[in-house]
Amino acid sequence: MENSNRTIISVGELNAEVNQQLNQGFPLLWVEGEISNLVRPSSGHLYFTLKDSKSQIRSAMFRNRNMKLNIKPENGMKVLVRGRVGLYEPRGEYQFIAEHMEDAGVGQLQKQFELLKQKLSTAGLFDEKYKKELPEYPKRIAIITSPTGAAIRDILNVLNRRSPQTPVLIYPVAVQGEASKTEIETAIMRADLDKKCDLIILARGGGSIEDLWSFNEENVAKAIYNANTPIISGVGHEIDFTIADFVSDLRAPTPSAAAELATPDREQLLTETVQTKLWLEQTIKRSIKQKKQDLDWLESRLLLQKPANKIQQQSQRLDELDNRLKSLVLKIFDKKQLQLDSLGSRLHSNLPQRKIAEHSQRLTHINIRLNEVIKNNLRNKQSIFYINIAKLDAISPLKTLDRGYAIIKDKQSGKLITTVTQAESNNAILIKLKDGELNAKVDP
Repeated sequence: MENSNRTIISVGELNAEVNQQLNQGFPLLWVEGEISNLVRPSSGHLYFTLKDSKSQIRSAMFRNRNMKLNIKPENGMKVLVRGRVGLYEPRGEYQFIAEHMEDAGVGQLQKQFELLKQKLSTAGLFDEKYKKELPEYPKRIAIITSPTGAAIRDILNVLNRRSPQTPVLIYPVAVQGEASKTEIETAIMRADLDKKCDLIILARGGGSIEDLWSFNEENVAKAIYNANTPIISGVGHEIDFTIADFVSDLRAPTPSAAAELATPDREQLLTETVQTKLWLEQTIKRSIKQKKQDLDWLESRLLLQKPANKIQQQSQRLDELDNRLKSLVLKIFDKKQLQLDSLGSRLHSNLPQRKIAEHSQRLTHINIRLNEVIKNNLRNKQSIFYINIAKLDAISPLKTLDRGYAIIKDKQSGKLITTVTQAESNNAILIKLKDGELNAKVDP
């Protein structure tokens, strides 16, 4: 409606315009607050007030959205709500239309979970190359869980059904609460160091993210990573994921599944054993049958060969060879005897005793001549030696000292002093005479 220069709109038009502006001006956003005045009408929609210490806003969450919630909204619950800002046009009331809702505490825990997951992944704790191979037939299994929870009962039931011969060793721990992370870490380290088991199952039943948080702690993750014993993580339900699942050598969706993955199925083993037994029996029977056929064939060949005739022929051949050998030995003996007689005659004619006597006489003569040459040579060397001694004695400094001469040395350096210029004033000198030495000092 227009009236002169004024544009007039209705209240409904105004509210519609405001609603449009709010929808366009605010994107999809997250709001944190506390639920109050919660109403659940028969339509299935939720109406509530979202407030904090300073303000509040009326909110609505329609049935098609709240049917997908994982939480049950209650008054006083602190939540994170994702939605859009709008206006309820019939009453002109500003409101928040929620599309998704989650526990605010859970949201913060989820954020911590993602941050730790990223940190440990970057550090390599999730790498497949570090995953250890599980034993095919474990000798003993360690179970780390609450001794009173449903998880231990489920695991033991599965193990008793699948592999009753496999012993287990339970390491009881608290699986939630402040002290649980330390108990779980200690149990992992102890089970690994004990070396009593070759496989570890880390288990807990389902629960909220807060209930499972002990398995999202960094110290538990590092204990799993540092363990030398293979570890299966069976924490929560199939949709639950924890940090322990990513670090463990194998993740099982439930505790029961962990027990199934840890052990071979007894029924399957029995079936395989029976099949193997049947296969062995058939194989052995076929082998025996084949060997028997081979033996029959060899017996038939042996009969055809008439071994008695063969033996007689070979015996006759042996006799012939024996006679030939004896004849040959006699011929060789006679020949060697003739050679021996010939050598004896030659040896007798040469008379080695006479040759020995001749050589002995020559050796004696040579020995006499050698002794004479050595004595003459020794006398000559002795004469030369005495002559050289006389010469040395004639030029010896000691002879000079006998005639009254002296040898003068610098006491400090030991050098000979042969001129006056070499003797410096106040220097200590050493005078050597024929019967000793004198210490002296040069006057200035």
